[in-house]
Amino acid sequence: MKRSLKHLILCLLVCLPAAASGQAAPTAGTAWVQAIADGGYEARLITRAATCPVMHTDGGDIAMSVRAAPNDKFPLLCAARVPVGTSAANIDGVALPMPVADPRRILVLGDTGCRLLNKVLQDCNTPQEWPFPGLAAAAAKLRPDLVIHVGDYLYRETPCPPGDAGCAGSPWGDNGPAWQADFFDPAAPLLAAAPWVLARGNHEECSREGTGWLRLLGPLAHRDGVPCVNHIPMFTVDLGKLRLAVMDDASAPDRATNEQDLPAYTAEIGALGQIQGPVWFVHHRPIWAAITGPLGLPIGGNRTLVQAVHDAALAKGADAPLIAPNVTLQLSGHIHTFEAINYDRSVPPQIVAGNGGDILDVTPKDLYGAIFQGPETVRVTKGVSAGGFGFLLMTRAADGWTVELYDSAGNPTRNCHFYAARANQPGRIVGKVDCPAAK
Repeated sequence: MKRSLKHLILCLLVCLPAAASGQAAPTAGTAWVQAIADGGYEARLITRAATCPVMHTDGGDIAMSVRAAPNDKFPLLCAARVPVGTSAANIDGVALPMPVADPRRILVLGDTGCRLLNKVLQDCNTPQEWPFPGLAAAAAKLRPDLVIHVGDYLYRETPCPPGDAGCAGSPWGDNGPAWQADFFDPAAPLLAAAPWVLARGNHEECSREGTGWLRLLGPLAHRDGVPCVNHIPMFTVDLGKLRLAVMDDASAPDRATNEQDLPAYTAEIGALGQIQGPVWFVHHRPIWAAITGPLGLPIGGNRTLVQAVHDAALAKGADAPLIAPNVTLQLSGHIHTFEAINYDRSVPPQIVAGNGGDILDVTPKDLYGAIFQGPETVRVTKGVSAGGFGFLLMTRAADGWTVELYDSAGNPTRNCHFYAARANQPGRIVGKVDCPAAK
């Protein structure tokens, strides 16, 4: 059984005494658990209280420490490491989701915020136009073991114009109220359902909402007063039978090469082969994915990352693969749709899950034959996109993973299957994502 008798007994012992103390909710409004850069997990808490509370676990009480002190933009942020093997934990009687050593149900979503940028105004107050609150609640009901967010959390960058009912009353900018409105409040049911792995998106670069992201959701230790950094090192997350390699590509523009950060991207892509596989490569901006171009043809590709792939492969020798053989899948967002893409040249397949809430992109349904130019030319051997808001749930199967697509109300819309690659074999047999035609 997924929830054993032992787990239930531990939860009764750990959770109920604090709940019976008369405190109906944490000292703050928002608590969650996320993967951090050293390979573990950390509980975090946004609170209006003056001090950090205690996290109660089945292994004993742990005093939460200050991750970031309150200031004129953000409230107090507390944190405490979740010890390995912890089965139950709570803050003021509200249970926290605990990491699963070998997750079998992984939910993926991205690009979830509501866009307010000058004259580009999304209707944040209408579920049909910005469905993330309902989407998160529906996704939580599926009871995933882990949630992967592939980046772009906060889109409320400029004020709502006077008289606009669609965004009336909305906060904006890189501050606590805007982060609550665009991410923490709508995501609350899903934050309570499972631990998260959080990739950094281009909306979290330093010129936008990078300060808030590094403070609230960044995987590294935070130090007040330290300037925002445009790139943080790649980190890994151990999921038992596989590992995630999470790369920060916030500063990798699509149409130009970022020469300053190119060496960092080249080194990290080159280092993927040193990670014990199989590896899923998680990053916001896909290297080779498509939007609709002239005459309805698919175009795309990230110029900075394509150059980094080329430079990393060149450093390993003329016959080196573009992406290390232990990498079996790429997970990204950035393009506001769902895409499942297979490539030539032994490049691992790509899943794009950027349809979590922001204004959708129009992409060709059939991506077959799309050619991504650059120092390395890569072609799509089979690829599809599916419009509409939604998310996906990946469930472990004997021969890989089922990939179930859901709409924003939690209704299943399409089934795909990820067949895992057999790495390091002669000729390298890569995996593939197969999405049969929708009925």
